[in-house]
Amino acid sequence: MSPASVPSPVASKRRTTSPQSLVILLATRKGAWLFHGDSSRKRWKVDGPHFLGHNISHLQLDPRDGRTLLAAAKTGHLGPTIFRSTDLGKTWTEAQRPPAFDKPSNGLPARSVDHNFWLCPGHASEPGAWYVGTSPQGLFRSTDGGISWSGLPGVNDNPQLREWMGSAQDGTPDGPKLHSILIDPRDPAHLIFGMSGGGVHESHDAGLTWTTLVQGLEVVEGLDPNILTFHDPHCIRQCPSRPERLYQQNHCGIYRLDRSAESSAEPGTGRWQRIGRKMPKSAGDIGFPMVVHPHDADTAWVFPMDGSDVWPRTSPAGRPAAYITRNAGRSWQRLDQGLPRSQAWWTLKRQAMTVDAMQVPALYLGTTSGELWVGHEEGAHWVNIARHLPEIYAVEVAALA
Repeated sequence: MSPASVPSPVASKRRTTSPQSLVILLATRKGAWLFHGDSSRKRWKVDGPHFLGHNISHLQLDPRDGRTLLAAAKTGHLGPTIFRSTDLGKTWTEAQRPPAFDKPSNGLPARSVDHNFWLCPGHASEPGAWYVGTSPQGLFRSTDGGISWSGLPGVNDNPQLREWMGSAQDGTPDGPKLHSILIDPRDPAHLIFGMSGGGVHESHDAGLTWTTLVQGLEVVEGLDPNILTFHDPHCIRQCPSRPERLYQQNHCGIYRLDRSAESSAEPGTGRWQRIGRKMPKSAGDIGFPMVVHPHDADTAWVFPMDGSDVWPRTSPAGRPAAYITRNAGRSWQRLDQGLPRSQAWWTLKRQAMTVDAMQVPALYLGTTSGELWVGHEEGAHWVNIARHLPEIYAVEVAALA
């Protein structure tokens, strides 16, 4: 790994918001790390490893209090669980009641959680509320800050959703997953999530009932798009500046969904448009992460991978790059200044790229080869701040008071 404090050779020339400290939250195959820095993003101080040797799928900071951390962990002796810290990682305690499927109803077979995959803080109006998506697909909620978790029967015990989930051996690497949990900032009862496989689903009653949201999405050639099991969203994002707009990186392309404020209140309305066809042919539009701009709904980023027939899951031609659209997908620009120009055969997991909320934001990405990069000026130039970490599963960034 790089030294504990790493100077960046490039600094932003534009003005940003008032100075504040930032923390990058890194979840890896062998533990978790925190990188503390200031608003200049020039120097970073390493805190870690935490949970060395354990699989950490996701690490999230509660934006409502700025100090509570949750870690989705799979340990050798405890199995799948959630760890909680209220002092930014100085101390950790295990959840008293981690996510676990209830005894099945409706004649459904029993299931057990293999790992907790996607953590999501609840709505700003609901302090202490959290959601977590699991593998195999399940959705759980906590109302006490992650101490205890209960399943949402509208998902976990829903025979139709269970049919669309497929089996635990559906071909998804590391098992099928419920991910991309989105909570409408205007309405805490409006929820969206993706299932790999199983499609995109939407609720307007806090998860009691669900409607599919897959119109316009493609599936692998030769499969029937009317069968939800074949739909494989990789990452779905909601625009903070325009919540009725969604972006998606799918197994079969990049998409955008536009709805009016009124129509987005109607379950299942809207049709996805494939905007990835405007990507350069050399890059294609297959990948895993999707990132949206915190202040501009027309701006989004993807990180394509080699999507050829054998799906090697590497950067195309060994030349990694992010791609940005500033016009909602009508055109794309390659962003690779500072990234390796050849023989870099890594890629990114679906949670391993994110963006901060500064006036001129920076991007953050973690690679399958254990490197952490910062893309200054909205990804215009990249600086490496850590190497030789374990395979990186997820990257988040948060502002600290």
